[in-house]
Amino acid sequence: MDLSNKKVLVTGSCGFIGSHLVERLIEKGCKVRAFVYYNSFNSWGWLDTFPREKLDRIEVFTGDIRDPNGVRTAVKGMDLVFHLAALIGIPFSYHSPDSYVDTNIKGTLNILQACRDYDIEKVLVTSTSEVYGTAQYVPIDEKHPRQGQSPYSATKIGADYIAESFYRSFNLPVVIVRPFNTYGPRQSARAVIPTIITQLLSGKKEIKLGALHPTRDLVFVKDTVEGFIKIAESERTVGEEINIATGKEISIGDLAKKIIDMINPEARIVTDQERLRPEKSEVERLLGDNTKIKMLTGWEPEYSLEEGLKITIEWFKNKENLRLYKPDIYNV
Repeated sequence: MDLSNKKVLVTGSCGFIGSHLVERLIEKGCKVRAFVYYNSFNSWGWLDTFPREKLDRIEVFTGDIRDPNGVRTAVKGMDLVFHLAALIGIPFSYHSPDSYVDTNIKGTLNILQACRDYDIEKVLVTSTSEVYGTAQYVPIDEKHPRQGQSPYSATKIGADYIAESFYRSFNLPVVIVRPFNTYGPRQSARAVIPTIITQLLSGKKEIKLGALHPTRDLVFVKDTVEGFIKIAESERTVGEEINIATGKEISIGDLAKKIIDMINPEARIVTDQERLRPEKSEVERLLGDNTKIKMLTGWEPEYSLEEGLKITIEWFKNKENLRLYKPDIYNV
């Protein structure tokens, strides 16, 4: 599929991955409608940081993914839909699970219903590696069992199965896109890499973290976005669920040491009990298999972890960016 001149809706466009995807779609010549969460501040999230010439090429639609009427209005007239809108913080899902059901499951259902009604050419529903839970075998391929180890992951599992059902029941051209742990500029403070970087750049010598032994497969955001693009372009991806992973893993402790060495080698790690997740909820190991995406689309990660971290740290060093974060608190 040639994306140039396609009318594309991106939900969650005001967020981390969504804002990067919007930029890439503009570069591809798409006509982008950016669905952002309505709020009384009239904030468009990260889209507010775009230069005027870039914003002028985007149609911003304010609404709520939980509202089927607004979703239908946003979807109408589009060719493709990239559905990224979700509640993503795992600790916050422990005490507000209802909101995750409403946003992640019902919101996805709203998108699927509207896309079915308007004969959308392709719908990319964003999943997460968290649906796999702790690896039962590695590398984790798309056939790995699902494990709801947090209310967040449980709702994403539900959303994935709802999306699959629309493909099987109604022949809706759905693809389930499953990024592993994406990082990079604009990532929210609830994620571990911004947590480490912002504490270091604020001058702290003791870096507060939770469990250090779990491993993650870290994907730089530009690689993740390129995965979305190639999955959309490929004629072989409809009805599939597809990992975006590097096939490499690193422990949180080793990751923290790497970042500390890049910013302030004198800093040390301390365990903050508040940041430790319930034992059965902690995902101990994530290491993704990217065989399928390579086979179907030719995608390959372009950025090494060191290259991605360097770009991310430089972005956070900009005081205008760093001031948007609160390194003194635990961001759930």
